[in-house]
This record gives sequence, structure tokens and C-alpha cells, in this order.
Amino acid sequence: MSASPLLEQLIEALRCLPGVGRKSAQRMAYHLLERDREGGLRLAGALAEAVERVGHCEQCRDFSETPVCPICASASRERSQLCAIESPADRLAIETATGYRGLYFVLQGRLSPLDGIGPRELGLERLAARLAAGEVRELIIATNPTVEGEATAHYLAQLARQAGVRPSRLAHGLPLGGELEYVDRGTLAHAFGSRTEILP
Repeated sequence: MSASPLLEQLIEALRCLPGVGRKSAQRMAYHLLERDREGGLRLAGALAEAVERVGHCEQCRDFSETPVCPICASASRERSQLCAIESPADRLAIETATGYRGLYFVLQGRLSPLDGIGPRELGLERLAARLAAGEVRELIIATNPTVEGEATAHYLAQLARQAGVRPSRLAHGLPLGGELEYVDRGTLAHAFGSRTEILP
């Protein structure tokens, strides 16, 4: 227990971050107070402003300071392609690593009945309405390859087909530059089972 209640409060507050345990939170708190109080004030201000002003885009559910985010508002994006992802971090990964120029729909999670996360929590009625509007021709399903992610992908594919939209799924398989003997069994089995023909 810290001698200072405020220091203890800061340490406990830092523990809300993912992967931050008591020791890491303690190191962060001590660093801010011993070496970077100005940085601590900047962090506090930025955090308070972000929590206050960052909401969700009305169209894609990504984080946004405006009712419609810059990607949804952009006239240069391909509106016939919609990529369904689990989190805003997934959007950033796709934008950074690929040349994808379509739009997104951020689920903010995945189906998990045991945790009380169903279609309503993922905004799937909004997605269904968007698919039914007729603008989207392909729904790219980019959920994670977990049990819940696969169940979510299956549900999304059914939703797309009901609206006459072609569902597609991100390929899962072997890492580029990897060697078979070091690939885990589940990944190898999935890659083997979903192999494709080599076209001329």
C-alpha cells in the first residue's frame, strides 16, 4: 500500500489499460511523477478530451469526432465494398497493410452469447439495413479466426445472402515466409482444408 492515497489512486487507474498489471502501473505512475509531470498533464488532458469528444460514426460505428467519419464521408472510397471488422484497431491494420479502398462496418466485438453479446450489441440490424439498401455488392468478412469470430462470420454471410450481397471471407493460412514444420496444427489444418486451385 502506498503512503499517498492519490498515488495509489493513480496506480489503480492505470491498471484499467489492457496488459497493465500492478507493477507496470506502479512504474508508469512513478515515471510520470518523478520525471515527466508535464507529459502526465498532456496525457490527462488528451485522455479527458478524447473520452469527452470521440464517439461513433453513425454509418460504420468506428471511432469519430463527427457524426460521419472521414472514411464514410470520402467520395473517393468504393461504396460497393463493405468490410465487416471486429474493432477500430482492425480497420487501422487493414488500412496500413492493404490497398483496400472500400468502406467498413465496425462490429465493436463478436457474437458471444455467454457474454451477452448478440446481434443487437453488434449493430447487425443497422448492417442488415445497409446491405438491403442495394449499394453494397460485396461484404468482406474480416472477423478474427476464433470460435466466436467464425460464428460471427457465418452469421454475417447469411445476412449478406439474404440481401443479395456476395459474402467473402479473408483467407486464413500459412504466414508468408513461414515453414510448415513450425506452423501450429490448427492453422495448418485450416490452410490444408481451404486450399485453392492454381490457375494458369
